[in-house]
Amino acid sequence: METRRSTREASFAFAGRYGVVMAWLVLIVFFGILLGPSFLAVSTFQTIFGTQAVLLILSLGLMVTLVAGEFDLSITGAMSISVMVVGVLNVLHGWPIWLAALAALASGVAIGTINALLVVRLGINSIVVTLGAGTFWSGVGHGLYETTIPGVDTRLSTVVNTRLLGLPLGFYYAVAVTVALWYVVALTPLGRYLHFVGANRTVSQLSGIRVDLIRGGSLVVSATLAAIAGIVLVGMLGASTPSASSAYLLPAFAAVFLGTTTIQVGKFNPWGTFVAVYFLITGITGLQLYGFSGWVVDVFYGGSLVAAVALSRIFARKSTA
Repeated sequence: METRRSTREASFAFAGRYGVVMAWLVLIVFFGILLGPSFLAVSTFQTIFGTQAVLLILSLGLMVTLVAGEFDLSITGAMSISVMVVGVLNVLHGWPIWLAALAALASGVAIGTINALLVVRLGINSIVVTLGAGTFWSGVGHGLYETTIPGVDTRLSTVVNTRLLGLPLGFYYAVAVTVALWYVVALTPLGRYLHFVGANRTVSQLSGIRVDLIRGGSLVVSATLAAIAGIVLVGMLGASTPSASSAYLLPAFAAVFLGTTTIQVGKFNPWGTFVAVYFLITGITGLQLYGFSGWVVDVFYGGSLVAAVALSRIFARKSTA
């Protein structure tokens, strides 16, 4: 009896930990049966894996702040500034592409630092600060140049779009960020401090952890990764568009919260976010191939976010029961 019970508990634990992974596989099988070769073609999976580097990098940056107990709603604003800085400096002012990209990266660091000062030093709620900052920086992005700037140096596109084993290099950059964050969050003292601060700031402070530094640093990392996502986006498009980043906020939140329901259940984690990003785009791709129009993207991401938050709350209650 005890053996049977322990086996059942282990099965439930496995299903809970890898439920989204299994659901992803089921989704692939379902659309494979429904759509046949049009979905199962290699080109379809190259599209699925090759087009989400920007979203994955952006989501990972957001994840860092959520681990530390903060919210960053300014990620798309920081990304918009990065996108436009590359185009304005490289195309309109003739800067070398590497220097324009470096300036875009610096803009992310600067935006994150401003957020950190407002949240940590002045004690303003991070939701309020980053909501306002995101809107502000998105407006500044449009102010830098209101329309698309074509003709960005093709060397940036080359280092992002060149294919390796059928997938663009941008995909491998996103995987590298995932691995790096997994190592930091899961295997280093800094990762443990992030989780401690996110769980209980007061206890963390009493334990000698530099809580303010952890909180502020998470906001800087988030904005910096948003800037990197912007640089990758310019490389993918070969142009700078001020409105290109606006559609990424909801998908990023959906992916990060859905990621808490897999791999490390109940925790924001890099590999869970990775799986969630590609689970979501697989579902959207299948529905679009089936004939649904563009509205399905908003419905799928919005519904997934609500479901992910609900599941996260359920898992959290079970873990404390």
